[in-house]
Formats: sequence, structure tokens, C-alpha cells
Amino acid sequence: MNTSNNTVMLDNYLGLLKGLSRENKIKLVARLTRDIVEKTDKKGEEVIDKFFGAFKSNKSTDEMIAEIRESRNFNRTVEPF
Repeated sequence: MNTSNNTVMLDNYLGLLKGLSRENKIKLVARLTRDIVEKTDKKGEEVIDKFFGAFKSNKSTDEMIAEIRESRNFNRTVEPF
């Protein structure tokens, strides 16, 4: 939905909510806030889950480091002036 449709929808909801008591409005705000927080937390967990366990290996970290260092190839030659 675009912004103008959202604004119209929000205005319509506000018209309906004006008839609620103060207590019910506070309860509604609390529920909406809780819903937003829960969805935000779940999104954060989903992002973390995407990266967690992305690389799997039976090698230890020391073995991987040694393998990387052994695979380095230095072929730099210094040319004289």
C-alpha cells in the first residue's frame, strides 16, 4: 500500500477508536506495542539464524589457520634501481 492509502486507513481506525474509553485505549496501545516488539525480536533472531552455522567444517580453528598460512604464496621480487 502506498502512503496515502495508509493515512486514510489510519484516519478511519482513529475514528473508530475515539469511542473507546481511556482504559481501553491504553490496553490497545500496550497490545500494539507488544506486537511490534515481538515482531522486531523475531526479525533479529531470523537474521542471526541465517548466519549461524553457515560454515561447517570438521577441522579445528588451529588447523584452518595453519592451512591458510601454508597456502599463502609470496612471489614478490624486489627490482633493483
